[in-house]
Amino acid sequence: MNAPVDMDHKALAWSMPLDKIDVSDPRLYYDDVWHPYFARLRREDPVHYTPESPYGPYWAVTKYKDIVQVEVNHKVFSSSDDVGGVQINDAPKGLERTSFIRMDPPEHDDQRREVSSTVNPITLAKMESLIRQRTNTVLDRLPRGETFNWVEHVSIELTSMMLATLFDYPIEDKARLIRWSDTFICDINAPDAPVHSEEERFAEQMRFAEHMNGFWEERAHKPKSFDVISIMAHGEATSKMTLRQRMGILILFLVGGNDTTRNSMSGGLLGLSRFPDQWRKLREHPELVPSAISEFIRWQTPVIHMRRTALADAEIGGKPIKAGDKVVIWYISGNRDEDVIDRADEVIVDRKRPREHMSFGFGIHRCLGNRLAELQLRILWEEILRRDLRIEVVDKPVYAYSNFLHAIRQLPVRIAV
Repeated sequence: MNAPVDMDHKALAWSMPLDKIDVSDPRLYYDDVWHPYFARLRREDPVHYTPESPYGPYWAVTKYKDIVQVEVNHKVFSSSDDVGGVQINDAPKGLERTSFIRMDPPEHDDQRREVSSTVNPITLAKMESLIRQRTNTVLDRLPRGETFNWVEHVSIELTSMMLATLFDYPIEDKARLIRWSDTFICDINAPDAPVHSEEERFAEQMRFAEHMNGFWEERAHKPKSFDVISIMAHGEATSKMTLRQRMGILILFLVGGNDTTRNSMSGGLLGLSRFPDQWRKLREHPELVPSAISEFIRWQTPVIHMRRTALADAEIGGKPIKAGDKVVIWYISGNRDEDVIDRADEVIVDRKRPREHMSFGFGIHRCLGNRLAELQLRILWEEILRRDLRIEVVDKPVYAYSNFLHAIRQLPVRIAV
């Protein structure tokens, strides 16, 4: 069965005045008690106006079909930093890190097209043997019969190797990429945040940009290679970028290449531990791995929300949206919408149409690296099953303090000898 939600929160979520529900509170996700608040909104007020929050007033869009409606209408619902960006907290003026995820067409289309070759099917096919080799190395050196943190020893290790490959970055220094990624995406109010102001964060982003710019300039004078930096250094739409623009697009690849995959690697194992019948089914039918990894990505939902800003008056789910309104689409709720996804709170490894989740978004902003994430996850689970590893989750996970990333910081496990 699923992990029990704190009964006080369940009662509170269904009894408090509807207009007092604010799903932007990071502690809901840190404490893993978000489920009943979204369940009530989906049932009673799917397009919910929150008049007061630490991030100002906003609309919470919580049902699958309404979220899709917002995602595909980029002409009305903007992602641009010029009007606030893609997170519920406004992009800090003067400290933006603009990249194509924070743009509208046509600028978005030009940049995205330039870098799409880094994750096309040909490139991914070339990467598969390297990813499998590294996955085997990581799994073979895991301790047996003792408790360890799966996030640290598996999820972070594998994604940091992949980031080093994407950037053609020295693999012996890969931990530096993870530290930067965590710094750039953290909630500055989190108790364990590596920075505690937007100014501190921006200063660290500039240090990253200056460091990576050395690789950029070097590769601009060499033949074009397969890595992200080389492709952008030679790209028609990206080669003339300023240092600030380079910073934005490199951070997008850094964070995007890290968090979705890392947290799906951890979330998939956690999900199977809560639904042991699905563990057994996957062991007995390893051909289900491709559908299982899509299910893991849905169930975990690594990105909790995305924000858009209305450029014109519109309507969502019968509610009038005014130009300038902040519209927040909650993927974590859409992926639990029972009207679209049967038994949505459960992990079902042979679910019909498993890729019809919204963890990768929709429309022009659909995650560029979704196939790379699926490739890494597929290889990991193929190798776990090939070894018949008996992995037991021995304690509750520790989540990040964040309303943007559904990130698992610790997942204590033990592998049977």
